[in-house]
Amino acid sequence: MKNKNLYIGSLILGSLLFIMLLSFVWTPYDPYKINEFNKIAYPSYTNFLGTDYLGRDIFSRIMIASQSAFILSTIVIFMSSLIGTLIGLISGYYGGIIDTILMKIVDSIIAIPGILILLMFIAILGKSNLNTVISITILILPSIIRLTRGKVLEIKNLDYIFWAKTIGVNDFRILFVHILPNIKSTIIVNAAMKFSNVILMEAGLSYLGLGVQLPYPSWGMILSESKEFIFLNPFYSIVPGIFITLTALGFNQLGDGVKEILDKRRKNENINYKKFEFKK
Repeated sequence: MKNKNLYIGSLILGSLLFIMLLSFVWTPYDPYKINEFNKIAYPSYTNFLGTDYLGRDIFSRIMIASQSAFILSTIVIFMSSLIGTLIGLISGYYGGIIDTILMKIVDSIIAIPGILILLMFIAILGKSNLNTVISITILILPSIIRLTRGKVLEIKNLDYIFWAKTIGVNDFRILFVHILPNIKSTIIVNAAMKFSNVILMEAGLSYLGLGVQLPYPSWGMILSESKEFIFLNPFYSIVPGIFITLTALGFNQLGDGVKEILDKRRKNENINYKKFEFKK
């Protein structure tokens, strides 16, 4: 409870995850069933958020859309963290021509506005859920690579790495046993913070009709559909926007909370190390 960021983030995301898990087994109505006689209905006891332009229950579709948001974001973060960490480790540890080439590619991608990169990859690869995952993964890879590389450059010249090389420890063991465990906290915090970016990217692409494809709904798609009916049923637009905002806020708060825990742990370790040195 003292860590308010972690508490608030966990509370928000826990509630949203509960809605997502519940949607696998139950929704108030069939989210795909069209009802020609109940289009753009006001909120009522039967449809408490109303219905969309095809007569489908809005809340049921928002529940199902949470699956796209969380599952897609989890896949993107896992893939980008795995690939980005591996490339960053190799680039930072070995340096030389490999590092130069990789950093030139990374800097080139970062220099281009993100939305242009997403539109370019979607135009090349085509519109599909898989291509949405690939496009967003490619977009956030450079920042993960740069972060990992920077931490490796800080660590690889420390004494314990020098002595590991001196006694003949191979590079694979140095990278994955001696360096990676010391930067994993940074990678975890960064991954938690990236979740909100991925949620917003997916919602933006879906809003433009380039993200999650029919028949699967997404919050961005629902938001796009609702813009013509905002005065007939404001909840049609407001609720998916609230869900997108809360998800991004929850992951940001969670990332800040985890960072606070790791910073305190690192501070305590430094204090204990100084006490040990003084006694010695």
